[in-house]
Amino acid sequence: MERIALHDRLAPAAEGADVVFEAAPEKLDLKRALFAELESIVSPQAILASNSSAIPSTEIGRHLTHRERVIGTHFWNPPHLVPLVEVIQTEWTSAATVAATMDLLRRAGKRPVHVRRDIPGFIGNRLQHALKREAIALLAAGVADADTIDTVVKTGFGARLAVLGPLEQSDLVGLDLTLDIQETLVPHLDRSPAVSEFLRQKVAEGKLGMKSGEGFRRWSPEEADAVRERLGEALVDLIRRG
Repeated sequence: MERIALHDRLAPAAEGADVVFEAAPEKLDLKRALFAELESIVSPQAILASNSSAIPSTEIGRHLTHRERVIGTHFWNPPHLVPLVEVIQTEWTSAATVAATMDLLRRAGKRPVHVRRDIPGFIGNRLQHALKREAIALLAAGVADADTIDTVVKTGFGARLAVLGPLEQSDLVGLDLTLDIQETLVPHLDRSPAVSEFLRQKVAEGKLGMKSGEGFRRWSPEEADAVRERLGEALVDLIRRG
């Protein structure tokens, strides 16, 4: 803890740093302004890494002079328990920047993966929000309630996701079976090009989830705390099992 220092200005926080991890709110203009200021503070060799969940670092660093040292490093919540970090290479990121970032994260005990194309949402959030889009569409259409949809995920295919990724599972059951299922299923999946109006309405009504007491379902403070505790315990157990 004695190595942690708090600052209310960027310059004293970043001066002399070899690597800077940015974790500002998901606003492109704000991140661009921070990176522009950082470029005037740190050395040309210092790595500038963004922890954006969806914004391409290519866009964040587009107007910088030394774009070759800009890289995406998407940590996953809670970051002290989830080992994965997506390391996203922009169209200008140098091989040396990628290698140094991957090495630093490995030495910090993380599990970095190299994302070779900088696209919105990278890998993890594209997969996660594809699932969320379909789940919200099922709820909005009245196919099932929120608890049932979550139960299907948690106790069905979700139970194996920590040990078997979707492409591994496809190879396991056979690509011929995967093709047959998709021939029937894919035409019926939600393909809306815009954010769900059902979701927009929830937010407009102030139904923001656990922090407001209601989202897709109602939550008491005790229920919300129990979910957070259950998540933490499950992640710790996963880490212990290796």
